[in-house]
Amino acid sequence: MLKELYLPEGEALEARRACGALPSVVLDHRQLCDLELLLDGAFSPLEGFMGQGDYDAVVETLRLSDGTLWPMPITLDVAEDVAASLSVGQDVVLRDVQGTAYALLTLSDIFRPDKEREASRVYGTLDRRHPGVADVLRRGHVYLGGRVRGLQRMAHYDFTDLRTTPREMRAYLAERGWDRIVAFQTRNPLHRAHVELTRRAMEAVDGKLLLHPVVGRTKDGDIDTYTRVRCYRALLAHYPAEAVKLSVLPLAMRMAGRREALWHAIIRKNFGANHFIVGRDHAGPGKDASGRPFYEPLAAQALVQAYADELGITVLPFAPMVYSPARHAYIPTDELQPGEAMNDVSGTELRRHLREGSPIPEWFTYPEVEAILRRRFPRPENRGCAIFFTGLSGAGKSTIAQALRAAILENAGRQVTLLDGDEVRKTLSAGLGFSRADRSANILRIAYVASEIVRHGGFAICAPIAPYAADREAARALVEAHGDFIEVHVSTSLEVCEARDTKGLYAQARSGVLKHFTGVSDPYEAPEAPDLRLDGAEETPADLAARIVVALRGRQLIV
Repeated sequence: MLKELYLPEGEALEARRACGALPSVVLDHRQLCDLELLLDGAFSPLEGFMGQGDYDAVVETLRLSDGTLWPMPITLDVAEDVAASLSVGQDVVLRDVQGTAYALLTLSDIFRPDKEREASRVYGTLDRRHPGVADVLRRGHVYLGGRVRGLQRMAHYDFTDLRTTPREMRAYLAERGWDRIVAFQTRNPLHRAHVELTRRAMEAVDGKLLLHPVVGRTKDGDIDTYTRVRCYRALLAHYPAEAVKLSVLPLAMRMAGRREALWHAIIRKNFGANHFIVGRDHAGPGKDASGRPFYEPLAAQALVQAYADELGITVLPFAPMVYSPARHAYIPTDELQPGEAMNDVSGTELRRHLREGSPIPEWFTYPEVEAILRRRFPRPENRGCAIFFTGLSGAGKSTIAQALRAAILENAGRQVTLLDGDEVRKTLSAGLGFSRADRSANILRIAYVASEIVRHGGFAICAPIAPYAADREAARALVEAHGDFIEVHVSTSLEVCEARDTKGLYAQARSGVLKHFTGVSDPYEAPEAPDLRLDGAEETPADLAARIVVALRGRQLIV
């Protein structure tokens, strides 16, 4: 049963006036997405953030404690100091970072989860390369559970005509007499293959299409929401008239593969769909540390099909669509004849075409979609770039970075910002320590600033130690959403770094005065395949910077 969780307007107004006397929790982006979908009924039958009983049951059995099918923990995490000021039975105001009060949470549970168990059971791995695992392990260590009551709807200023609640969607479908609704989940731009796939699905059930892209939180490195939604709107002309409803979903994805596919199916059932397309790698996050996909190709389809009767939604499993030059048409891979040639363009190849300005095959996408993407990915000479140094303390990162900055400014006329590790620690990351969590936060801050510089067409030269591979990958993903990322490993040996240590930091670390010192008391995870590897002891900083300039010219970022 669909449940909206808002207080009546009169009660909500009184509650908002009383909020100032109540404790508050400020929600981040993921938590705000979860709250909005709870309040609007998209997460029905949930009536709030999970208490320990429901949380434990979902983690272990894919069901709530009462037996209702539900595969994903919906939890509200907070820091220890926040939880220490709260007690069960209290009403807590849930606010955004601007202080707007959106809901009251009546606390029923305050508990400390076993996060490694959650990651292992929900995501099937403890590999921090999995974005869902990394997110679980870094978030607050205390969970708050309880019923939520909405005080007002979330404020959105973009695509307001496409933000349809479950109740509004059901009314829309009923008014038009649409009774066979195929829902399609996506977080990427759509091309000819996707249109062919969805049209086949519509024809298979003689139904209409709910094109339901995620615009909450997706995977780092995905093409931005605004560009994607412009692409979706442009595609509508390629479907039969009055056959498609485009609506955006403010969902925070977890990239949990088969569990996430089941979750997506339940959400779309709440919106009124009775058919759901599940791809071969639905909500998959890519590959693990060993280079293998996190999830088997058909796992998501199999899990959703196993629960289809209980869900009351029909699964439409589809193989990937590829282009057959002989037939001049897109067909599923399982319909290819033995030896039949086929063409495809991967997401990586598409991004390369866009970044290089090289032609995209006509059979791959529509001209209007390509035009939108070209505007988002300018020609190389106008595109931003982050040159991201990593290496031990004393390796020469800062000196090479300064030489590189001078070389670019002297010869290329590009805007350049230097984010030196020591300077960032004094300003942007002042107050952070050297625990793993604080080091990761430091890199995330640097990457965020660099991504904004790159987004506006500038060059960001970043020179932190950045000892952890997962943090560097996260930095790459943030930047590559807007431009180029060049990882430069300054591989100067530990012996050389220690010998040139003018500050005496290595000696202090070896004597135990300095804790968490990379290369001595903390590990350094050397990049396996950086874009460039330079030994800071082999050449002068100017010569090493010149090698990076050659790489920038090779990418046509400078002339």
